[in-house]
Amino acid sequence: MIKPSAPNILMLCTDQQRFDTLGCYGNLHAHTPNLDRLAEQGAVFKNCYVQNTICSPSRASLFTGMYARNHGLWANGVALPDHRKMFTRVLADAGYDCGMIGKQHLSACEGWQTEKRLDDGFRVFEWAHDPIHRSPQNAYLRWLKKNHPDVYTSVFPSEGDPDNAEAGNKSRGATPMNVVPVEAHFSHWVAERAIAFVEDDAREEDQPFFLIANFFDPHHPFGAPEEFRKLIDADAIPLPARAEGELATKPEVQGQYSAKSYGGHAPGFQEYATEEIKEVRAAYYAMIAMVDWEVGRILDALEASGQADNTLVVFTSDHGEMLGDHDIMLKGPMMYDACTRVPLILRWPGQVPAGENVDNIVQWIDLTATYLDASKAKGTTSAQGASLMGLFSDAPDWRDWALCEYRDSGHQATPPVHTTMLRYEQWKLVIWHGPPATARVMDGELYDLNADPDELVNLYHMPEHRDLRERMKDQLLNVLDHTEDRSQPRVSNW
Repeated sequence: MIKPSAPNILMLCTDQQRFDTLGCYGNLHAHTPNLDRLAEQGAVFKNCYVQNTICSPSRASLFTGMYARNHGLWANGVALPDHRKMFTRVLADAGYDCGMIGKQHLSACEGWQTEKRLDDGFRVFEWAHDPIHRSPQNAYLRWLKKNHPDVYTSVFPSEGDPDNAEAGNKSRGATPMNVVPVEAHFSHWVAERAIAFVEDDAREEDQPFFLIANFFDPHHPFGAPEEFRKLIDADAIPLPARAEGELATKPEVQGQYSAKSYGGHAPGFQEYATEEIKEVRAAYYAMIAMVDWEVGRILDALEASGQADNTLVVFTSDHGEMLGDHDIMLKGPMMYDACTRVPLILRWPGQVPAGENVDNIVQWIDLTATYLDASKAKGTTSAQGASLMGLFSDAPDWRDWALCEYRDSGHQATPPVHTTMLRYEQWKLVIWHGPPATARVMDGELYDLNADPDELVNLYHMPEHRDLRERMKDQLLNVLDHTEDRSQPRVSNW
């Protein structure tokens, strides 16, 4: 069993939240007092990149500690292979009491389908893919039907209604579920169940816990209860980052995603009026404001339990959201920072310096290594990240790059779309792959993030940047070699 002095680990994870939507990241229009306070008490990582811009592949990278090219869950609707060991299984085997609340998404669950349960190590598994997923195993809807039957009936008038799992993708604004009273909201349910887990007396005395509390917001459809929508001034929020005619200098597929999101399965930016875009952005901020409120409740409960000083708290998200930047909505193969870069805050009293701003390039798979490092748990050899705790040493040896890959990972496109991003120092290279991977024409993007943080000027085809482009391609080849899965031990020469 693990020593009683091992820290608890509390992971608070949102869905589809871009990096620049918190006050502690410099956003003057965000209403995030609780997360800003958490940042003051810990460290803010300014350059955290996910390994895929879509939910399932990104989450699989977290749970396995592997790059998307290695773990096998390359797209939504694909299951994580049974042989892949999850870090939560390692923690459970080491004596941790493990819990999961909310969205997991490590296998297919379209329609009313229930997600396949894996060898995950969770004692508490309160699964709810999203607020409107009609699986009988949706723990949120069971709770809602029991505790707020009037709300349940108003959202689902008939038990025989056809599946409405695509309603959120097709909506350009809020659906009824997004604007239910606070006490009946999915985010509130996540906090309620997280608090119950923190206070759970079923654990053995001094047994450490790991809990991942998965909020669905600010994932589309975009809407929030009135109390939180009132906190946001739509007219004050800057309009999307874009330049007139910009997409003419970008890979052709981006124009298609501007016209229709999700490879043609959801409304595109071009179908929104300017006022609708402003409202979407305000609603997105309001959803985050509600998450912040509920996070505050969880942190208060942790403090009241007397466990805060021995708990590593992590706040982050699985990927970002375009939110109209570059005339594109939602997510997909685009590798802009809006999609690939997420918030990351760590608080661990006595271990993580308070008020620290970390500029190093880090990756989501580094969280896996961090959890194993903090817990001192053993049992996995495939984790490819590095513990973030190493950045707080006197002379950290740290990588200066991040890798993100998309392999037709979202709603299927015809022909398929495959992209690969390398962030290296101040530069970003994005390859839009061609034959034989797909029948699409190969193209690319190249940005200087120091001079052009909004990624408006594509240097890829400019003759004066040819040498830089080729150096970045060479660096990408080296990174791809470096990130192959060579965890299988070599036991002899032959």
